[in-house]
Amino acid sequence: MSNNVFIAFQSTDESRPVIEAIMADNPGAVAVESPGMVKIDSPDRLTIRRDSIEERTGTRFDLQQIHLNLITLSGYIDEDDDQFTLSWRS
Repeated sequence: MSNNVFIAFQSTDESRPVIEAIMADNPGAVAVESPGMVKIDSPDRLTIRRDSIEERTGTRFDLQQIHLNLITLSGYIDEDDDQFTLSWRS
C-alpha cells in the first residue's frame, strides 16, 4: 500500500483558497487538476489549517465548510476547529 494520502475537491471558486492553503502548508503535496476536480496527493500526511485559509480569504473560515466541495479522501482523519489532518497510522 502507498504511504500517500489524498483529498479531492470540486474545482470551484470556494475551494480555490483551500487548495492554495493546502499546497502552501504541505511542501510535498502534488495537485493534479482534472475537469471539475483537483486531487491533492501528499506523502504520509496532509494538513489543512484554518488560519492559512483565512489568510487567503480575509474572512473567518469554519473548517466544516471544506465538506461542501469535498469529493473524496484517503487516510485517517484527525480534526478539530483549527486543523484537518489526513495520515496513515503505523
